[in-house]
Amino acid sequence: MPRPLPTRDRTTRRLVLHPFRRRDAEPLVRAVHDSLDDLTRWLPWAHRGYGRGDAIRFIRDSGAAWTEGRAFDFAIRSPEQPKAHLGNVSVWHTSRREQAGEIGYWVRTDLSGEGIGTEVTARALQIGFEELEYHKIILRIAAGNERSDKIAKRLGFNYDGMLRHEVRVGDEWLDHSVWSVLETEWPGIKSQLLSDGVLVEK
Repeated sequence: MPRPLPTRDRTTRRLVLHPFRRRDAEPLVRAVHDSLDDLTRWLPWAHRGYGRGDAIRFIRDSGAAWTEGRAFDFAIRSPEQPKAHLGNVSVWHTSRREQAGEIGYWVRTDLSGEGIGTEVTARALQIGFEELEYHKIILRIAAGNERSDKIAKRLGFNYDGMLRHEVRVGDEWLDHSVWSVLETEWPGIKSQLLSDGVLVEK
């Protein structure tokens, strides 16, 4: 069974990942609204009226999930601009028996193309395999989200197939591709990511 995850910040080469706190609500709302055109295309929770109440509920639910050991959400921040919300990255259990987990993330639109998604997903893989002791970690990516497909390929995920009509976003059903990394594959992937500077030694 995966170990409990301490509620401390994690870092990457350029970024800080911290468990959500109540004071993250306003920066989260601003980031969501600055990225709505992209978020509403791919994610069912994003909507034009997203406000402080939505953010507070998410933060409250995130804290409860962390305490119960179900899921672990991180706010993405830059040390140079610690109050600016850059996006979210999360790791959660999909099966305790099979020691399986999933990663999800989003990065604000005006920072797309800067490698943030790659960097935080790599760090989430490290958390999943080295702290939570997963056997397998997956990504599910909405069909057509080519930027996320590139991240999966860049990080050495294996393409496992397509799930039809997996998520409903607005009035549209989206297919999701499924990508995975196994614990036996992680040492080689980690070595390459360290060599490339995507991960850094801790």
